[in-house]
Amino acid sequence: MSDSEQENGPKKTGPVDNAWSLKIPEFKPEHNPNRLLEESSFATLFPKYREHYLNEHWPLVQKALEEHAIKAELDLVEGSMTVKTTRKTWDPYIIIKARDMIKLLCRSVPFEQAVRVLQDDIGADIIKISSFVGNREKFVKRRQRLIGPKGCTLKSIELLTNCYVLVQGQTVSALGPYKGLQQVRRIVEDTMKNIHPIYNIKALMIKRELAKDPKLKNENWERFLPKFNSKNISKRKQPKNKKEKKPYTPFPPPQQESKIDKMIASGEYFLKEEQRRAKKKKEQEARHQEAEKKRQERRAQAFVPPEEKPEEKKGQRNDINLEEFKMKVKKGLKKRGAKS
Repeated sequence: MSDSEQENGPKKTGPVDNAWSLKIPEFKPEHNPNRLLEESSFATLFPKYREHYLNEHWPLVQKALEEHAIKAELDLVEGSMTVKTTRKTWDPYIIIKARDMIKLLCRSVPFEQAVRVLQDDIGADIIKISSFVGNREKFVKRRQRLIGPKGCTLKSIELLTNCYVLVQGQTVSALGPYKGLQQVRRIVEDTMKNIHPIYNIKALMIKRELAKDPKLKNENWERFLPKFNSKNISKRKQPKNKKEKKPYTPFPPPQQESKIDKMIASGEYFLKEEQRRAKKKKEQEARHQEAEKKRQERRAQAFVPPEEKPEEKKGQRNDINLEEFKMKVKKGLKKRGAKS
């Protein structure tokens, strides 16, 4: 808050139509003369391939954090970075900003972009995308879809949201204004859920154009936005033969008969071994005879002549006109008489 605003007195507070347009007042050292009571610290590990880059840029990191009275330490043996508050630190939230900064540096975000998170109107978000897809091949395809050919999809997301976005391994690091971070998270999550990012990009472009029109400022924009109906979501395959659940009964099912019980019931148990073999052989011969009979019937079907349809006799014409017939005969007789 500026000195002129303080002199005029506090402004009235109330509901705001567009909270994103509000400017965050700067938090100065004179606003917290007593400083912080407790020391806070955060540490994070970094991968081996980032060691050379961090070692080169660490003096710049320390210089940027010293402006906010934050101490930074780099341990190359353990592979960790630590940020701590000091007695001179006046902003209680700057340690959270410093923690986000070292996290972004771990995720391969360049120092020039990561240092922006120390600003009041800039935030950071690290989105884990590994848990959305179980299949490795699908995960790689959808992650590549988010980047686009030659990175054009990622670039368009950055232009529409005013955020810096970096896809690295199983995470997506975003850095920018808080409203833009919400939009980036939504696009990333929808993409990993098999919704193409072009739908969200198109919606953001339409919203940007609608915001310029004062007539549509207070209207609902749903009718202008593209709607996505997923056709790829396949329903769970149902089994061909469903087993119907039997009604629940507290009593156990009756005990099934064993093989010996069935043999006793049929009387086979009391037969001798030779009699059992003879009976088994007799049943087998009966099955063979029945199968042979069916086989002969199936073969004989090829020699059965098809049924011939009776020929339909053409009906004779009975409707003869006698007068016309007499006239024809008379004409024929007259022609013969004239020739003779």
